[in-house]
Amino acid sequence: MDAFKHQSFFQDIKSREVHGYRVKRRPYISHELSNFNQIGAVAVDHNGFTPPPMALSFCKTSKNSHIVAVTDEVGYLSLFNTRLQFPSSFTHLQNAEKAKVSEWVAHDNAIFDVCWIKEDTNILTASGDQSIKVWDAQAKQCVRVLAGHTGSVKSICPHPTNHDIIVSGSRDGSFALWDLRCSDSSSENLFIPSIATVHEAHISPCQRRTRRGKASSVSITSILYLKDELSIASAGAVDSVIKFWDTRNLKCPVVQACPNPDVSTQKVQRYHGVSSLSQDLNGAFISASCMDSRIYLYNVLQAEKGPVKTFKGCKIESFFVKAAISPDAAHILSGSSDGNGYLWQVNKPLEDPIMLKGHDGEVTALDWCTSETGKVATSSDDFTVRFWNIHNSCYSNTRSPSSIRRRVTALSCMQRRKLFSDEKPASIKNFSAGCDSNLTCHQDLPDPITVPEMSTPISKKRKTLPSVEPQENFEKTPEAAKRSPSSVLNPPSSLRKTIRDYFLVTPPSGLHSK
Repeated sequence: MDAFKHQSFFQDIKSREVHGYRVKRRPYISHELSNFNQIGAVAVDHNGFTPPPMALSFCKTSKNSHIVAVTDEVGYLSLFNTRLQFPSSFTHLQNAEKAKVSEWVAHDNAIFDVCWIKEDTNILTASGDQSIKVWDAQAKQCVRVLAGHTGSVKSICPHPTNHDIIVSGSRDGSFALWDLRCSDSSSENLFIPSIATVHEAHISPCQRRTRRGKASSVSITSILYLKDELSIASAGAVDSVIKFWDTRNLKCPVVQACPNPDVSTQKVQRYHGVSSLSQDLNGAFISASCMDSRIYLYNVLQAEKGPVKTFKGCKIESFFVKAAISPDAAHILSGSSDGNGYLWQVNKPLEDPIMLKGHDGEVTALDWCTSETGKVATSSDDFTVRFWNIHNSCYSNTRSPSSIRRRVTALSCMQRRKLFSDEKPASIKNFSAGCDSNLTCHQDLPDPITVPEMSTPISKKRKTLPSVEPQENFEKTPEAAKRSPSSVLNPPSSLRKTIRDYFLVTPPSGLHSK
């Protein structure tokens, strides 16, 4: 056993597995493997007509996770079952006939984005006809139409917990918020207006104002509703800037992020647009696929500092090429203009990515299956959608970083009271970046407090505390709640933090109100 080395309370928690218990191993990709196991491929075909697929999305519930929705250039919405066996002797067209669950014409124009909502009972489609439609997946009927954009709707994203609220980004340079409940009960009126719209959200830094004083707007290529339930991230075609907005005040963005935050704007600087944004299941990271053929990974709480990782190897030569971070934030999957898919390990960005070979055209849209670990789908201009299983052939026995959970005993009530009764608490500097997300991080630990024994108490019975008057007032005031150890993970509603509270108070250059 290594010699004991004095370290802080939180370093000790991080370095040791305290009463750890093993959970089911989550497969973890080994960089030594060079290809995927392709499950099968289906052709996008409608009675002999084969349009290129535009977007796809797996169902979100575990019950229906094997169903994938595929949209195409002519406005069809098709559902496929990915759990079927795809014999090697079958053609892509035969596979499509076998795996197709249903299909219908959803729009009279290309469908650029698709998303499942409300326990997979409804489907959202965003189209070039400047509208968003809400579909009953079982009845194949349109139940709502969201109209108001003056350009093609390029991206949509539902609220993380309330799927009646939706945000959309359009080619007209605006993004809009919608509430599906804002309509009368009459079945004759399906149209719903937006509840809020932000125009000219992304304007070219090189764009000069016209004589009338109006600046031309540019297309919004991707939009995300963040997991804090109050913030929105948007990206455009003009540059690589990601803007973060607070839905409670949409007059200006809270902060903006870009690949080179320290580089001042210069005339010789090239501006590369962003083709897609994605976030992991917990909303801790955002990936941005940029037209400079790089994928940037941002920490949401420190986005203004620039990307924490950069991934290279693919070719992004059109805004149809997308990338997505895995639900567990361990991998990034990207399409490419060279006809391949690329996969990186997030913690090894400098290593060569794994290539998905099989498509004969530009690989565009893709998606991770959230319930079936290792299943992904990719679409291409070769008029096919391919399904891959990285669980069977490309995962090693290496445990993922999240495969061990730690159980930590909280401080007793008396210790918490003593915690605040000391006159000079010692502050702990910037340990949050290295602290395990599964651990409750207590603030302002004083020096006199000794490290509590990290073990389960012998008796689980509640003990009545003696009536001891603490030196401070422990009423549930906002000031007391701020100092409470439990406020770190469970703050009161009056102190609820959003992404806005984690950024600098001083707005970045270019965001000052005029």
